[in-house]
Amino acid sequence: MRAAVIDLGTNTFHLIIADLSDRVNVVYKTNSPVKLGEGKINENIIIPEAFERGLQTLISFAQEIKNQQVDIVKATATSAVRSAENGADFVKAAKLRAGIDIEVISGEEEAGYIFKGVQATGVIVEPSLIMDIGGGSTEFILCNPKQVLWKKSYNIGAARLMQAYFKSDPINETDKRIILDHLESTLKELKEACSAHQPLTLIGSAGAFETFATLLLKDVEVKNIACCTLPIPAYKKLAAGLIASTHQERAGMKGLIPLRVDMIVLAAILTNYVIDEIGLEKLSLSTYDLKMGVLQSLLPAK
Repeated sequence: MRAAVIDLGTNTFHLIIADLSDRVNVVYKTNSPVKLGEGKINENIIIPEAFERGLQTLISFAQEIKNQQVDIVKATATSAVRSAENGADFVKAAKLRAGIDIEVISGEEEAGYIFKGVQATGVIVEPSLIMDIGGGSTEFILCNPKQVLWKKSYNIGAARLMQAYFKSDPINETDKRIILDHLESTLKELKEACSAHQPLTLIGSAGAFETFATLLLKDVEVKNIACCTLPIPAYKKLAAGLIASTHQERAGMKGLIPLRVDMIVLAAILTNYVIDEIGLEKLSLSTYDLKMGVLQSLLPAK
């Protein structure tokens, strides 16, 4: 069976096509920086320009799906669509103009798919905290190699934080303090859950963590690996440099795509907070995330 999965993220739309038998064999993948949350994500509106970019991307995805003779299509929309007042209008327009049925999933469902994707890499070898920083939301999953122990989605994605709090260049101490205070008040339940389950490793799921890995591992083609270890001292040095840098300095960094030039600062602040507050001493990357989790869920039952 050939399956296509579309992940309608707040920043990026992804299309991945795979043949499913006893395992997932990816045959095609692409993405587009739609920036669906541009401008007014904290006002819960998809602005007209982003609305149209999203539809045009889905139209092109639909053509590729037709070319690839796909048997089943599963399209999932996350934070930007589920929180937008005109999110339902976007879902209707996608069906009308691109012929794509979109399922708007909850944050809990999103976290569940992320776990399935990360689990498939084999990177979970001990009690761990999975973290997936999106544009609109960030998901946290406490787990062991076999199961989810606790999961929650918070509306503290990089685009939300950037639009609300990133007002200086480079980010100043006042802005940083406001962000940290917001995280402190928002993530109390996460800290309680971590205290109960005692994770040993932070596993970053794709996105910003792929960017961290690309900047750290100069001789590794990150997109070609499923998972790897990232030394925390090297990560901390990188994060400090990103947070202290200007927009122009980051724009010149090889391996930092334009979409993440500013959002990577928020991702670094958020990741630092979690590592420091939870007391995690190990950091790993999983390049498998929600998309691979959806594909895993479509595998025939054994």
